[in-house]
Amino acid sequence: MVESSGSAVPIRYGFLLMPEYSMMAFTAAVDQMRMANRLSGKQLYQWVILSETAEPVYASTEMSVSSIEMKQSGKLDAVFVCGGTNIETKVSKPVTAWLREKAKSRVPIGAICTGTYILADAGLLKEYRCTIHWENMIGLREKFPELIISPDVFEVDRDRYTCAGGSAVMDMMVFLIAQKQGWDLATEIAEEFLVERIRGRNDRQRLPLRLQLGASQPKLAEAVAYMEANIEELISLDEIASHVGLSRRQLERLFQKYLHCVPTRYYMRLRLMHARQLLLQTSMPIVDIAFASGFVSTPHFSKCYREYFGIPPRDERKAHRLLN
Repeated sequence: MVESSGSAVPIRYGFLLMPEYSMMAFTAAVDQMRMANRLSGKQLYQWVILSETAEPVYASTEMSVSSIEMKQSGKLDAVFVCGGTNIETKVSKPVTAWLREKAKSRVPIGAICTGTYILADAGLLKEYRCTIHWENMIGLREKFPELIISPDVFEVDRDRYTCAGGSAVMDMMVFLIAQKQGWDLATEIAEEFLVERIRGRNDRQRLPLRLQLGASQPKLAEAVAYMEANIEELISLDEIASHVGLSRRQLERLFQKYLHCVPTRYYMRLRLMHARQLLLQTSMPIVDIAFASGFVSTPHFSKCYREYFGIPPRDERKAHRLLN
C-alpha cells in the first residue's frame, strides 16, 4: 500500500482479489495510480489489497499476492472486485454481504475483468449498465437476464464501474483519474505507458453480435448484420423485419428483450459508431462523414453525435489530434 506524505487526503481504493484473478488486469489498475502519484509528485492515491480471509491470493498465473482481510479495510473511496477464471465458482456469502454493506454506505463499487459476475450475483448491478469480457457475456446474460450488458470496453454508470479486463482496465482507470485530476495528467499517464489512444466508454470490444447473444437468436443477429451492411443508405424497420422473416412488432420485442433498446435507437448507435471511426481514423471532412453514416445534413449529424457522445464531432476530432 502507498503511504501518504502530503497534506491533502489521498483517494483510497480497495482491490478485492478473488481466487484465480487476472494478474495483468489487477496490476494494470494499480500501475495507473502509481504513475499518477509519480507524475504529479503527490500522493494522490493509496490502494489496499483485500481478500476474504487475509491469506495470500493466487492469480490464474499461480502467482500469489499478500492481502489484508476485507473487513479490516478501513475507509475506502471505492472498491474494485478483481475476477479471473472460473468466476462462477468464486461466489462467496461473506464477500456478497460485505459488498452490499459497502454499497449501502454509498461506496462506489467496481469490477475488473470477470468481477462483474460477483457484483451481479450480489444484486449490485440492477438498473446499471455494465460490461464484462466478451468471452463471459453469454454466461452472464443467461445467469442474469435482467442485466443491461454493454459491449463497450468499460462502463462508468453513476457509482458502478465495470470493465472488460485486459488492457481495458487501463482505459477505465485513466478515465477515472481524469475525472478526479484532469485530462492533462491522464494524458501524461497514457504517454508513459506508450498508449497510442485512450479508449472511452463508447469504444466497443471487438466481438461479433453472435457472441453477445449466443446461437439462440439468429434472427436478431441477422437483423443487426443487415443494419451494419446498410449504414450509408438507410433501410426502414419494415424492410429489416421483412428481410429476416419477422413482423415489425416481433423484431421490436427481440431488440427490447436482448439489446434493451428499440431497433431505431440501435441502428442510430451503429451509424454513430461508424461515424466516430471515420472521424478519428481518417481525414474525411465532417460533411462527408455525415453522409457516409446515413445523415441527410451536417447539423443533424452534429446534434445526434453530441447527444450520444457528449461532445460535438469537430471538438472530438480536435481533442483526438492533440492526444496523438
